[in-house]
Amino acid sequence: MDIFENKNGSKKIIIDLEKLTRITDALRESAGLKIVVTIGTWDMLHIGHLRYLLKAKSYGDILVVGVDSDRAVKLYKGIYRPIVPEEERMEMLVYQTCIDFITLVDDVDKETGWQYSVIKAIGPDVFIAVEDSYPESQKTEIKKYCRELVVLPRQAENTSTSNFIQTAIKGHLAEILKVIESGKVRV
Repeated sequence: MDIFENKNGSKKIIIDLEKLTRITDALRESAGLKIVVTIGTWDMLHIGHLRYLLKAKSYGDILVVGVDSDRAVKLYKGIYRPIVPEEERMEMLVYQTCIDFITLVDDVDKETGWQYSVIKAIGPDVFIAVEDSYPESQKTEIKKYCRELVVLPRQAENTSTSNFIQTAIKGHLAEILKVIESGKVRV
């Protein structure tokens, strides 16, 4: 998939990083637009994600959103994640009007971590991060490839996809254990 076109004719998803860089460079140089980049998993899109994306867009003119690949998410969050496949996570973001372009981020390995390919290529005017997403060493590295790093707080309390999943699973397991302990079900 080079450029994804949704049913409405939108061409927001650009997988080819060279093409995306040519587009953002042209928008910056010819139109003087400020390029903002943020990267995330965007699994089980929720209100915290959407508030964050709207806030990110407020820092510039063009918002480029990186979506962690399924492979990368498994390295970061474990074998049972993501819940929603990368193609669907990208398509859900297409419908968010604050987002101008979406790209897949698959430059993570077990030994050295994230390789910063998107921000190295685009050289954003602003990179937006959530306060607890990156350790200080990564923030220092990120600053090398962008003009400004903005670190935002979470935009809604208790709206982490990981927390949603853990709460649901713990709740279901607690109910199952009650039934087992009551003796109504034999294992």
